[in-house]
Amino acid sequence: MTDLSAFPITRKWPAQHPERLQLYSLATPNGVKVSILLEELGLPYEAHKVSFDSNDQLSPEFISLSANNKIPAILDPDGPGGQPLALFESGAILQYLAEKSGKLLSHDPAQRYQTLQWLMFQMGGVGPMFGQVGFFHFFAGKEYEDKRPRDRYVSESKRLLGVLDRHLKGREWMVDAYSIADIAIFPWVRNLVERYNARELVGFDEFKEVQRVLARFLERPAVQRGLKIPG
Repeated sequence: MTDLSAFPITRKWPAQHPERLQLYSLATPNGVKVSILLEELGLPYEAHKVSFDSNDQLSPEFISLSANNKIPAILDPDGPGGQPLALFESGAILQYLAEKSGKLLSHDPAQRYQTLQWLMFQMGGVGPMFGQVGFFHFFAGKEYEDKRPRDRYVSESKRLLGVLDRHLKGREWMVDAYSIADIAIFPWVRNLVERYNARELVGFDEFKEVQRVLARFLERPAVQRGLKIPG
């Protein structure tokens, strides 16, 4: 039996299946990246809900695993060398799981780095900018009378959508094959238009290529399952 008792997070979220990878997350755009990837890979895992309503992300147990108190985080009982490995930051987790499984991150060096390029594009641009649109358009910031902050992030989000749209012309996915780059990017695109209700604000209907690939992404059974985890 795998023993994870040395990790304080298991005191708050006991592992019912300690031999499986442990996922600590919530169904946000960053959170579902990892659950979608796990579903795509078919790796056995156990999901634990980190509730923002009860500030679970600020608990000492969660911070013991995720120093930045952000979801998602994982605890892999079978990490490198057969030793448990704790990881936070969704981009790092995607790369780790893809490398661990040998799937969804090409072994061809050129394609591999192109995939990582678009992963970084999401982490450094799409996520932060789309998230700010969500704050200023949908959440508390929508009450601000001064719309200049909102418009700044809307403008940058439209620019990023344009980058994606141009790149996707004539392509099925972000790189030659479906990869962690798609899993990183398209939950955020979905959230921008469906959760933040920003379709009209960012002129989403102009970005036909992004719409096309988003629709294809959402048709995947593993994506449909992963979007609901943890419930």
